[in-house]
Amino acid sequence: MGRIERLSRNLFGAWFQLRRCFPSTLLDEMATAIHDGERHHCGELRFAVESRLSPSAVWAGVTARQRAQQVFSQLGVWDTELNTGVLIYVLLAERRIEIVADRGLVERVERGAWERVCAGMRAAFAAGHWREGSLEGITAIHALAVASFPSDGRDNPDELPDRPVLL
Repeated sequence: MGRIERLSRNLFGAWFQLRRCFPSTLLDEMATAIHDGERHHCGELRFAVESRLSPSAVWAGVTARQRAQQVFSQLGVWDTELNTGVLIYVLLAERRIEIVADRGLVERVERGAWERVCAGMRAAFAAGHWREGSLEGITAIHALAVASFPSDGRDNPDELPDRPVLL
């Protein structure tokens, strides 16, 4: 098998894995859960899933946490009025889940809370429960945001897209 065929097969396999774990029906459910939850707090949640790091990122020694921080920036999660953006980043190949929160939430939420959300999602994903793990993670983030930045009843503009991103 030639180099181009191997690359093509690897890329197709990565795409297939993303779609198998996160089909469009699940992405729709997740977008609805994100939208509905954001009505109760002044935060913004993004969800991004990546099948694997690029070969150049692996070669450069990029960690899942560093990649999550890059995606946080690329998706503009930092660009909210109250600095209350949160990214849930899932790296399938490494079975890693990273949560990156903007400074408004970092100041008010203990680090262990983020780790507990990741642990719950990781356990569900390990059992093949992609839907449940994703929706429970979204719900848990909303609960943390409500405790830290509850909606005060005023208009809460949707500053970031709600649909999860497959990278």
